[in-house]
Amino acid sequence: MQQLGWTLLAIGGLICTVGIGLLLAIRIPWLGRLPGDIRVEGEHVRFYFPIVTCIVLSLALSGILWLVRYWSR
Repeated sequence: MQQLGWTLLAIGGLICTVGIGLLLAIRIPWLGRLPGDIRVEGEHVRFYFPIVTCIVLSLALSGILWLVRYWSR
């Protein structure tokens, strides 16, 4: 039962962190508008794929998680 409690706390903390991140992401004007992001706008069609933004966020999160694992040893 105690393991379930810790798991629920971890999931809740993760959801809270993601929510705060989404709220703060609105204040970063360059997020989603980096050079290399694909944007196609037609008369009736709008397609957007932020490939470079995804790569940058992936590298940043990988670095943060690597540091957490390094410090937790």
